[in-house]
Amino acid sequence: MSISNVTILTPSVLTLTGIPGLESVQSWIGIPFCAMYLTAVLGNSWLLSIIRSERSLREPMYLFLGMLAATDIALSTSIVPKMLGIFWFHVSEIYFDACLLQMWLIHTFQGIESGILLAMALDRYVAICSPLRHAAIFTQQLVTQIGAVVTLRAAIIVAPCLVLIKCRLHFYHTTVISHSYCEHMAIVKLAAENVQVNKIYGLFVAFTVAGFDLTVITLSYVEIFMAVFRLPQKEARLKAVHTCIPHICVFLQFYLLAFFSFFTHRFGGHIPPYIHILFSSIYLVVPPCLNPLVYGAKTKQIRIHVTKMLCS
Repeated sequence: MSISNVTILTPSVLTLTGIPGLESVQSWIGIPFCAMYLTAVLGNSWLLSIIRSERSLREPMYLFLGMLAATDIALSTSIVPKMLGIFWFHVSEIYFDACLLQMWLIHTFQGIESGILLAMALDRYVAICSPLRHAAIFTQQLVTQIGAVVTLRAAIIVAPCLVLIKCRLHFYHTTVISHSYCEHMAIVKLAAENVQVNKIYGLFVAFTVAGFDLTVITLSYVEIFMAVFRLPQKEARLKAVHTCIPHICVFLQFYLLAFFSFFTHRFGGHIPPYIHILFSSIYLVVPPCLNPLVYGAKTKQIRIHVTKMLCS
């Protein structure tokens, strides 16, 4: 691809527009985003404090839930403060390297969250399909190792996205990103050079992480429900299904929003930009906000400890 006459050599500062087409109401849009962010931070912090303080919640399921809560806090914090700065205070400029860092953090935390959801699905699979072997398989050491592997996998596989932009793309058509945060494809589309490699690697990351995790999670829950419906006692079936409901709710809200955002960014040319960007922003904020509410309402042990804390 030939470089056009009007290009900018690796800009030092980029400009985030927020939500194109909704600039006049962005200050109002910021209010629910702020409320969701506060709910995410406070709810997940409370969840972490309960898991840490209660010895009875040192089981693998709750340890994974603690990892998910910490990831949710980090993910929402990496995007919402800057977004609110754009919406409320018109602080739209961001250094190029800071933008790349935000992009890497956001996609890394997304990958970590996907990996934790996979680990939680496998934990439920072993707990329901092989309950006598669960304690021997999912030891505290294995849970720690899974957390480390999930984190390293996401950080390492996303890092080349940053390197490919920094090392391959030197000329840009514009410094204005029509988005509310620094997203991989939003940055790549600014380039005035051949970006085919960047696009291919972005697809590779999406299908390697989300595609693999989604496939294994789906197969795990298919096996779980087949095992559940073979149980002779109705009470046992209901208990097993009730245990899985919070995980399925979190799993669905995360992946449905994720794939909507992913495919509309690449193939949704007919969708108005403000709809895509609004949903992309919601996708990163809503799951961290809802996760503590879902697990707090649907998990009996956590619900009991929350009631105790409120009563005391």
